[in-house]
Amino acid sequence: MSKIDIYLETLKTLTDWVPFLLQESNLPGPRGNLELAHAAARAGSREQFETFLSVPLEQAPTNDPHEFLIFCGVLGLGKLAAEGDHLQIARLRSYASDPRWRVREGVATALQLIGDADLPLLLREMSFWSAGNWLEKRAAAAALAEPRLLKQAENVREALRIIDGITLSIAEAGNRSSDEFKTLRQALGYCWSVLVAALPGDGKTMLEKWLVSEDKDIRWVMRENLKKNRLQKTDPAWVADWQTKLTR
Repeated sequence: MSKIDIYLETLKTLTDWVPFLLQESNLPGPRGNLELAHAAARAGSREQFETFLSVPLEQAPTNDPHEFLIFCGVLGLGKLAAEGDHLQIARLRSYASDPRWRVREGVATALQLIGDADLPLLLREMSFWSAGNWLEKRAAAAALAEPRLLKQAENVREALRIIDGITLSIAEAGNRSSDEFKTLRQALGYCWSVLVAALPGDGKTMLEKWLVSEDKDIRWVMRENLKKNRLQKTDPAWVADWQTKLTR
């Protein structure tokens, strides 16, 4: 029995989940209790998710146990959307720009739940998000950079098209000093490697266009992706060759 299954059994015995979620959140700390959050999202109701999300920002700052309630609520929105309530996708988009990094991570995870149920839907929505602000672009890239979603070539090609457009927006950016821009750049530092490893032929061809860029931020993104083991295992010689070129 997995940790998620154990938590599911525990939650079934509780009338009010909030004290247990707060106690077992692992916050403050470097890693929230992801297994418990997934259990809460899987077993929770719309009413419970609304209760979690009703906690105001000032009562749920970063790394506070109450932030974990927001995280669980965001995952719950993903579950509802995956079950067919697509109006929740717009709500998730609003949380993509939340000032708390853990909540933003929750959005990416919630989007992946939608992808598990309907990947074409997720791809369509992320195409729209990729034209949004820096943090919405970041959520789109992070949501699609998940190996379990990237099993069919046509879906990977569409994901590559989306992340290519996001990368172009970085290359065309003027003011790059904001934390939001830097957050997106950080995410792109690994997302490309996931997509290229999922479809090396198409992915490497698309990536090479950016590997020859002179833009300092694009070059940083490319160097970071070339460091990733998943990409090095895909084509060691290709990676080594481009690493050499990027150091010149």
